[in-house]
Amino acid sequence: MRLIIMGPPGAGKGTQAAFIAQRYEIPAVSTGDIFRANVSQGTPLGLEAQRYMDAGEYVPDEVTNSMVRNRIAEEDARGGFLLDGYPRTVAQVAELDGMLADAGLELDAAVVLTVDRDVIVERLLHRATIEGRADDTEEVIRRRQEVYEEQTAPLVDLYRGRGLLVEVDGLGEVDEVTQRVFAAIDGATGR
Repeated sequence: MRLIIMGPPGAGKGTQAAFIAQRYEIPAVSTGDIFRANVSQGTPLGLEAQRYMDAGEYVPDEVTNSMVRNRIAEEDARGGFLLDGYPRTVAQVAELDGMLADAGLELDAAVVLTVDRDVIVERLLHRATIEGRADDTEEVIRRRQEVYEEQTAPLVDLYRGRGLLVEVDGLGEVDEVTQRVFAAIDGATGR
């Protein structure tokens, strides 16, 4: 099974990705994890990504795309994977399409967690207080939401148009959301 999980920052993607990966026995492939692994291993892509991250800039698509291509070609991803944090832009969708086509594969579904923006802001402010994240101010959190709307939200319509979109209400207790996610994936993929 090949899946994407999307949703605004704070929607619970990372939490749900872990449960999805376990249930369907596929690796959860997070761009953050890929960046950290490449940087810690000192790979050429990791060194290039580190330059941008140290400067506080986004890692360019070509570096991110190469890291994802390498990761989904690894042995544990041959039977499927869940992408978390990729693709984020329409250009990255085109790149992912090419990666999959080159391997003769297709996506099974694109799961999007939907959560009211104000609820997310409240959730992230609460987390920032608990975890001592001084940089997670309401202004910063709302700006991240805007960036998501500008860059990533168009992917929702794109995957809806392809008949791959699975929308799941991300509000509620974690296990309630997890059960909704499983039911939606099973329904969309005929499992």
